[in-house]
Amino acid sequence: MSDISVDHYENFPVASALLPARLRRPIALIYRFARESDDFADEGDLPDAERLALLAGFSRELERIERGEAPGIPWFADLAQIIREHQLPTGLFHDLLSAFAQDVTQKRYADYAQVLDYCRRSANPIGRLLLILYRADTPQNLQYSDAICSSLQLINFWQDVAIDWQKNRVYFPLDEMQAHGISETQIASGDSGGAWPAFMDFQVRRSRELLYSGKPLGRALKGRIGLEMRMVIAGGDRILEKISAVRGDVFRHRPVLKKPDWLLMLARSLF
Repeated sequence: MSDISVDHYENFPVASALLPARLRRPIALIYRFARESDDFADEGDLPDAERLALLAGFSRELERIERGEAPGIPWFADLAQIIREHQLPTGLFHDLLSAFAQDVTQKRYADYAQVLDYCRRSANPIGRLLLILYRADTPQNLQYSDAICSSLQLINFWQDVAIDWQKNRVYFPLDEMQAHGISETQIASGDSGGAWPAFMDFQVRRSRELLYSGKPLGRALKGRIGLEMRMVIAGGDRILEKISAVRGDVFRHRPVLKKPDWLLMLARSLF
């Protein structure tokens, strides 16, 4: 991946070489569900009603699985198998669909609590599903995972301010924009002057605090999955460093992870 999260639900590397072979197929299926669902909300030029209908179709497939019926979409049979085999809660898949549907219907967020609620459904389910696969879904680990996933979602928002604007989406809390004197006109024009650096510094610091609050998970998980988790955390932190280095000007300097960054992340994850 060229940056910390190619899309907002990819908060953990998918089917990574670091993962045990037994987990690659179920993780790939979870990824496919998230990838295709997110595409319904984001890709192409479909009217909103058609996007919502496609997402509702996936919801009906999950309901068939819950009733023990054969899915109508062939690859959902494989998804049903891993859901049964690993006792994955279908509610987490429904949460993802809810978040993607919200991307179609809601373009602004009044406050930070609303943004975090979106993160709870758009990002946190992936981490929770993976912890179940890892057989490490203790209450404390789930809390750490939620913090990491939500922070990575926020980092992706700050990384993609200009991209989201093209989709008429603003994920900054509106009350915080107003408090800092930031307008949508400033986002539209890619203006990183005035109060923008201080505003972005505030977002970076809060996102880092949230990311670090989940950091113990990288040591709680053992072996290769623990190393992968530490790499993910290091990657999120590195993107935040890059945002700070350009004083929040993600319009002209969208941060991405390059080879030297990956080497730095590996070093930070090992020692």
